[in-house]
Parts: sequence; structure tokens; C-alpha cells
Amino acid sequence: MKNLVAFLAAVMLLAGGTRAHAELVDKVAAVVNRDVIAMSEVQQRAAPEMQRLNSEPDPRKRADERAQLMKTALDTLIGEKLMEAEVQQLGITTTEAEVDDLVQDVLKQNNVPDIKQFEQLLVNEGYTLASYREMLRKRVVRDKLLRMKVGPKVKVTEEDLKAAYTQYTRLEGEDVEVHARHILVQVDAKATPEQVAAAKQKAEGIAKEARRPGMDFSALARARSEGPSAADGGDLGYFKRGVMVPAFEKAAFNLKQGEVSEPIRTNFGWHILKVEERRNVSVTSYEEMKPKLESKLLNEKTEKFLEQYVQELRSKANVEVKM
Repeated sequence: MKNLVAFLAAVMLLAGGTRAHAELVDKVAAVVNRDVIAMSEVQQRAAPEMQRLNSEPDPRKRADERAQLMKTALDTLIGEKLMEAEVQQLGITTTEAEVDDLVQDVLKQNNVPDIKQFEQLLVNEGYTLASYREMLRKRVVRDKLLRMKVGPKVKVTEEDLKAAYTQYTRLEGEDVEVHARHILVQVDAKATPEQVAAAKQKAEGIAKEARRPGMDFSALARARSEGPSAADGGDLGYFKRGVMVPAFEKAAFNLKQGEVSEPIRTNFGWHILKVEERRNVSVTSYEEMKPKLESKLLNEKTEKFLEQYVQELRSKANVEVKM
């Protein structure tokens, strides 16, 4: 699970999920035994997911989703506190060399050439190198705890793999992949609802323009898109299901060949999508798929037993939720 830890750390870095905002107020969200979880910690953990709520027009639905995101973030933090207590009780430790290896993994995964540039990226995201290493250190020892407590329960049999492959072939055999292009109207992560709406209006105008008879979508993308693929005419190449974000994928696979979508909202802004071609997917052999299926099943079973383990710890602890 070493690579998983590095990947999670890299995601946190890229998402900017740990920077505190000026409006945070440090109230107590929960008490776990004698440890306090501050409201600011919960807000920081939920921040990346909160960004997508800016596009939700219904205030009541937005408030409900915000409450659910905050609850999920708090539950995660409570679980981490409980596991940290177990780590201390069991005397699980890590070495500087293990943390060094994780830092190098993060640099490699994000194509960062040296530690000086990495430090600057950390500063931009509200970290110091020391605080980031401490976060990684906690992840390493939690990973060791999970290997000890959860790992022995996680087993994937040949029958599991064959059943998963049967399901894969049933779904994949009926599936297609699409070749698509897109035009992006960027929206800042901190944009107001008014700015989001204005960007949507702009995107709707571009979508209307894209549907004009004879319009060259690739030329329009080069002229109007604000995304990095503009120079390539917004070309996304061919992709299967499960690759793009859900809203983007739903539109892509519901469009007919040659159709242009309504504006689609993601964390980057509003996208106008055109499907250039649809084609049937060839089914990959069992031997080729086996490592991917095994990894997928291991992750799913680990997640299941992790939830059970955290619930066991929580049932034995004194947890007082104040949020």
C-alpha cells in the first residue's frame, strides 16, 4: 500500500485540500477520547469537494450536500484520530528513509524535477516541507497498522477474479468508446455564483455557435477554448467509461456521433463537448485483465474491512460529535 499512500498524498497536494481559508473559525467539531478535532480541520478536509457546489442552483440542495460533505470529512478525521491512538498504543514507528521514499514518489508522479521546486509548490498549498513530511509519516504508520489489522482479512480468490471478469466482459462487450473534442470556459475555484452563471451563459453561446451547419468544431476550439487542449482543437482522443469525471462521461456516452452537448460543469469550468466518433470496444483477455481486476478487488475489500475496523475502534472509544 506504499504507492497508495504516495498517491493519496499527491492528490491532496494537487487538489490544494489543506489550505486554510480566512473565514475559518476554530470551533470544536468533535472530541475523540482526549483529542479535539477543530471545525477548521473539517472544513479544510472537505474544501476540494465543496468547490463543485458553487454550480448547484438550489440553495436547499446545496445546503444538504454541504452538510453531507462535512459529515463525511468529520467521520474520516475521527477514523484517523482513532487509528493514530492505536499506532501509539502498539508502538508502530517509521523511519526517515521511508518518508524520503514517499517524497521521491510524489515528485516522480507529479513530474517535479527537484526538492526546491517541490518546496515552493508546498508553500503555495499552505505547507512547509516539515509539515508535509509529518503528514506522510502519519500515513506510513497508519498504513502499517492497516496491514497488521486489516491486511490478513483481505483475500482475493481465483473464483472472485473469474466472477469479476465475467461481469467485466458482460459490461465491456456491450460498451463503446468515443472520440471527442471539447471547448472549456474556465471558472475559478473561488468564483461567486454570479461568475459561474456568467461563464455558463458564455458557454451556452459557444455551444449554439458550435451547432451551426458546417461549423468546424476543432477550429472553434482553437479560437475559443481556454483549456490546455485548445491548440489541438480540443482533442481528447478516444476514451472508455470510467476515465472522465462522471458529468463529463455521462454527456459523452449519451451523445450521438456528431452531436454537441449543453455546457457541462466540472471543477475546471464549463465544457462544450462534441463526439466525433463512437466505436465498439474489444474485450481484453482474462490473463491481461487479471492484475487490474485483482488490484480493484483488493482495494474494494480493503475499504470494506477498513470501515469495519474503524467502527470497532469507534465503538470502544469516547467520541463526542459537536458539529
